[in-house]
Amino acid sequence: MGRETGPKCRQCRREGGKLFLKGERCYTPSCGVSRRNTPPGERAKKHRPRRSQYLLHLREKQKARRIYGLGERQFRIYVEQAKQKKGATGEALLTVLEQRFDNAVYRAGLASSRVQARQMITHGHFQLNGRAANIPSILLKESDIVQVKEGRRGRVKGILEANKDREVPSWLEKNAEQARFQVIAAPKLEETGLAIAANLIVEFYSR
Repeated sequence: MGRETGPKCRQCRREGGKLFLKGERCYTPSCGVSRRNTPPGERAKKHRPRRSQYLLHLREKQKARRIYGLGERQFRIYVEQAKQKKGATGEALLTVLEQRFDNAVYRAGLASSRVQARQMITHGHFQLNGRAANIPSILLKESDIVQVKEGRRGRVKGILEANKDREVPSWLEKNAEQARFQVIAAPKLEETGLAIAANLIVEFYSR
């Protein structure tokens, strides 16, 4: 399945809540979900589908895919990786997703959305441990250091200013003046702020 390119607010309304796909707008009254939190389409308004177990599992999987901006094939790979780890598979899955390069850039406030973070990475704005890195799917590990290239800092100054009040999770240590952050621990799932029932996702792929 290709990457979804339709209206972001429509995706949020489909999943019944904010997926934070449009950066700062998601935190303001202009958010489409805040103004109209109903499923998109006339048929959806008139005919509410029966909430079967399959539908619950599917919607939870689609919600996570959309939040992190992943295709079906890549998402399934992460599920298989999570199954190989110790502990609860659902928690391991969310930990892997949080460790993605693009997600960490977004969490650190160096981008206003994961989509923007992915674009900035592919355009070569960042260094990872002092070396150029342009692959959004890299999984960061403890002690990794991510920094905006010196010649690109002017381009991200406005983004840093816009996100200066955003709370940075405790597993990241941010230095706004140098436009950099370091991974100092494993991601803490209670800090994601995302209502994802990861166990339903694992059950979906275990059918």
